[in-house]
Amino acid sequence: MADHERPPHELIELLASAPPRLAAAAQGVPPALLRAPPAPGEWSASEVLAHLRSCADVWGEAIATIIAQPGATIRAINPTTWIRQTDYPQLDFLPSLQAFAAQREALLATLRALPPEGWSLAATVTGAGRPLRRTVRDYALRLINHERPHIRQIERAARTLSS
Repeated sequence: MADHERPPHELIELLASAPPRLAAAAQGVPPALLRAPPAPGEWSASEVLAHLRSCADVWGEAIATIIAQPGATIRAINPTTWIRQTDYPQLDFLPSLQAFAAQREALLATLRALPPEGWSLAATVTGAGRPLRRTVRDYALRLINHERPHIRQIERAARTLSS
């Protein structure tokens, strides 16, 4: 089944799976190795997680805004710009993962409380080209589809560095 056809409870399951997968990938890997790039020019596991947190901040906030103010106009924020306002890149993997997991639990609580029609609530997003209509579902899918390859990237990096 394509992601855009999945019912909300499956999207919630996919979002909920990210923190445990990240924890499993890092289990037994020394913190110093999680901060080391697996190859020249690649991001370390800690850097990838910092990026995921930045995206989760920005897109999670968009979800919260859409739910609180359906039909609002919101300005797009680039996660790459947002991360510069945080200490995420300096954090070790485990504390960053704990913060990511707590943030994800808060988002999941919000999404679990939504009635099925709540996933269709929308806002107009400006500031990244032409204005776009984006729904809660759109942002949830964006998180899921963005996180998948990055989680695999962390899993590969952890395997490479611990072997």
